[in-house]
Amino acid sequence: MGSNGNGRRNLLTAGGVLSVVGGIPQVISGGVLIVNFLVSYQHGFVLISRFFLPFLPDGWRYYILWGGPMVPASMDYIPIHWPILGGCFVALGIVAVVGGISAVRRKRFGLSLAGAICALPSVFLGIAAVVLIALGKRDFEVKA
Repeated sequence: MGSNGNGRRNLLTAGGVLSVVGGIPQVISGGVLIVNFLVSYQHGFVLISRFFLPFLPDGWRYYILWGGPMVPASMDYIPIHWPILGGCFVALGIVAVVGGISAVRRKRFGLSLAGAICALPSVFLGIAAVVLIALGKRDFEVKA
């Protein structure tokens, strides 16, 4: 059986698709972390603690939900790590999606590889995307 030379193109397309599929959940989870921070800081403690944990004392409810001791009302505890992590996930996910699209279109190798690397938080998809895009590097150099 002879090869028609499309093997590398298929690797590159598969790597780009894996990068996109790995980046979309990152964008979604980062957005959920940011929205969760905005909603839970304002109203979430009262709603969750009153309806889902009614049998616990206030201090225990606060410790379970926020991971720290209950503080006085004048010193509000802000879990600032949620929106920071969410912003990082959103940024990595956007780069992964844009890099995956670039890999499928065979436009820029650097952006495609950066997108695959940014898809690494979704471990198996990211590793496979990096390997497949690195193997398909020669396809970027070919002018069609």
